[in-house]
Amino acid sequence: MSDSTAMILDYKVRKPLTEVASTPVMFLLHGYGSHEEDLFSFANYLPEEYLIISLRAPLSLGFGGFAWYSIHFDQDQSKWSDDEEAIAAQKIILHNIEHHLNQFSLGDKKVSLLGFSQGAILGWAVGLSHPDKIDKVVALSGYVNEDLFDFASQGLHELRCFSSHGIQDPTIPVEWARKGIDTVKKHLPNIDYKEYEAGHGIVPENFADLVAWLKANP
Repeated sequence: MSDSTAMILDYKVRKPLTEVASTPVMFLLHGYGSHEEDLFSFANYLPEEYLIISLRAPLSLGFGGFAWYSIHFDQDQSKWSDDEEAIAAQKIILHNIEHHLNQFSLGDKKVSLLGFSQGAILGWAVGLSHPDKIDKVVALSGYVNEDLFDFASQGLHELRCFSSHGIQDPTIPVEWARKGIDTVKKHLPNIDYKEYEAGHGIVPENFADLVAWLKANP
């Protein structure tokens, strides 16, 4: 990953399908080994009034896959994340948010983050540390990694969150997600957490619930 946190990432855009007085903006953050086309594939099924921007993570893994930060393996095959890269990735995400808000002449509008897996981990980190910039966090199949951020001292009560996890997830254990949700609930009340009979993915019921939540939380 470049040392610069001021890079402009590759991205895909879906402009609003329905015009409203104040256009909401959502950034999509894909998981480890994926790319900006992944979550963007269901962009047209999200609420029509949103401007949706899907970002490509900065670290190339080859074969068309990208990551927000490295995942290393020790001799026991226990996964651990490169926290320094993850912290830099948050700065890159914030820089790109600012860039696109300026590009679309949206000023300092608060935005929503929708992340899957590694993207969800960073969505939590950015939202919980910058509720002055983030309105909503949708965290799918991720967890709260408190080593990557500090909870904001003000404004958390205004942040709205939807989180979900598969009970049979073999990649990120559901216990990790539950622990994080318990921690977050100590800081803010507006959180909706759901579990599904699923692995590491987004089942139809999960997607339907998150769309319903977005419509109920404009």
